Amino acid sequence: MLWLLLLPIKLAFALTFGLLLLPFVLLRMAIKAALALVLLPFVFLFVLGVLAFAVLAASFALVLPLLPFAFIAFCIWAVVRATSRPTLHGA
Repeated sequence: MLWLLLLPIKLAFALTFGLLLLPFVLLRMAIKAALALVLLPFVFLFVLGVLAFAVLAASFALVLPLLPFAFIAFCIWAVVRATSRPTLHGA
């Protein structure tokens, strides 16, 4: 019941100090918005770089186990090419 009796005092206190603090709150919000507009492109570039690195790392993780097979295929190709007869061009 006491809170009901003190409600007008609380409301008056809140409205008074709310109106006094309003310019500071608006200034703080404007500074935060300006800072966000300045820093947002850098954050986007950083995120883009991290995503590019993640894609590169994932592609290496997928391709790396296949490298021994590619090396064997290259060796077979090189041996076959070295031992085959040369072709005649222009005939």
